[in-house]
Amino acid sequence: MAKTQNRYSALIEQIFLQHYKDGKRAFVFERDELAATARELGIALPKNLGDVLYSFRYRVALPTAIANTAEPGMEWIIKGAGSGRYQFMQAKMSRIEPDEAMLPIKVPNATPEILLANAFDDEQSLLAKVRYNRLIDLFLGITAHSLQNHLRTTVKGIGQIEIDELYVGINRRGSQFVVPVQAKVGRDRHGVVQTEQDIAFCEERFPNLICRPVSVHALSNNRIAVFELVWSNESVCIVDQKHYILVPASDITPEDLLRYGQD
Repeated sequence: MAKTQNRYSALIEQIFLQHYKDGKRAFVFERDELAATARELGIALPKNLGDVLYSFRYRVALPTAIANTAEPGMEWIIKGAGSGRYQFMQAKMSRIEPDEAMLPIKVPNATPEILLANAFDDEQSLLAKVRYNRLIDLFLGITAHSLQNHLRTTVKGIGQIEIDELYVGINRRGSQFVVPVQAKVGRDRHGVVQTEQDIAFCEERFPNLICRPVSVHALSNNRIAVFELVWSNESVCIVDQKHYILVPASDITPEDLLRYGQD
């Protein structure tokens, strides 16, 4: 994995340096440049070319040589800029990190035991737990329904995007919502560009629904951190954060119920 990451870092760093000049805050590059740069550097081209860009957009930090050129309080991100095109741009720093000090809310675990016994430790397993335990409903205070899982589509001016799960919902007043959910497991981190492109997709496809982007993070001991996010002033802001822990119903004590009733 380290060798793969070093290869990815060399590719993306070289592409960045070929375009960057002091004072530049944004520039576009082509996907085809990955292949040309690999030949130039004399390294084997990754079989999955898209994984290079996916890694730096959603999983890992950009190389230090790139990060150090960002202005104070800013960071470089990679955005889609149309079919086969991407854009390096500076955005305000934002970290969507679970607050480990938060008191988790115990939820009776409604996940089928056969799923728990056979599930992989991945995003799809996390999404299944969120779905079976209706955590989107609990968190947002709406009645939500899963519309589509693992949605790959395109957005005008951005190109291809991927949404881990898409919900639609309604509240007691009749307002209707569309909820794009991004799931994070292990080292994966929530990229600011994900929220921006999720909102762009919802505005394009569901103009009459209220968009409420959500990010869910798998923590230890069946604990799940849930964030409601908003894109504001070229950065991602946290609207709300709650932690849920999935437990047998017998593990929820009268003291727990009393405490929840005081919220």
